[in-house]
Amino acid sequence: MSSPSSSPSFPSFSSLSSSGTDLLTDRLVLRPWSDAETTAVVTGTRQPHWAADFPADGDRVIAGFTAEHPQARGPYGQRQIIERASGLVVGAIGLFWPPDEGSVEFGYGIVPSRRGRGYAPEAARALVAFAFTAPGVHTVCADVELSNPASCRVLEKAGLERWSSDDKLARFRVTAPER
Repeated sequence: MSSPSSSPSFPSFSSLSSSGTDLLTDRLVLRPWSDAETTAVVTGTRQPHWAADFPADGDRVIAGFTAEHPQARGPYGQRQIIERASGLVVGAIGLFWPPDEGSVEFGYGIVPSRRGRGYAPEAARALVAFAFTAPGVHTVCADVELSNPASCRVLEKAGLERWSSDDKLARFRVTAPER
C-alpha cells in the first residue's frame, strides 16, 4: 500500500457552461441529469440525442437511483456524458454526495461504442477537478472490480493512484493540490 500522491493538475476541466451547471472539456459536456432524461431512461423511452447503445445497464441503475433521490442530481451529483461533436449522450459519471470526512467517491461508465477514445479519463479528470472546488473536499476516490482492468487504467490515466486492494476490489484515490 502506498500513500496518496499530490494531485496532478486537471487541465481537462476547462470551464463551466454559461448556465453554470455543465462541466466542459475539450470533447465532452458533463451535464446534470434532468427530470426528463431520468424518466426517459427509467421508462425505456428512447431519445434521439442518445448514442445507439445508451443507456447501458449502469446508466439505468444511476437513473433509477436519481429518480428516487433527486438530490443526487445536484451540482455535485450525477451527470450525463455528452459527446460535444455529435451532441449524443454516451455515458454517465457522478459523485456520490455528500463527502465522508472530506472524501467523496465517484463512478462512471461509457457506452461500448465510444470506448477507447479517451472519454472516460477525460470525464474523470474534469469531475475530480470539479469535486475539489467543493468546500471541505480533499480526497476523491473510486473502487474498481479487479475483473475490470480497463477501468483501473482509466483511473490511472485520470491521475488517481491505487492505494489498496483486496480479493475483489482495487481502491484508487487522489488528494487535492495545495491551495
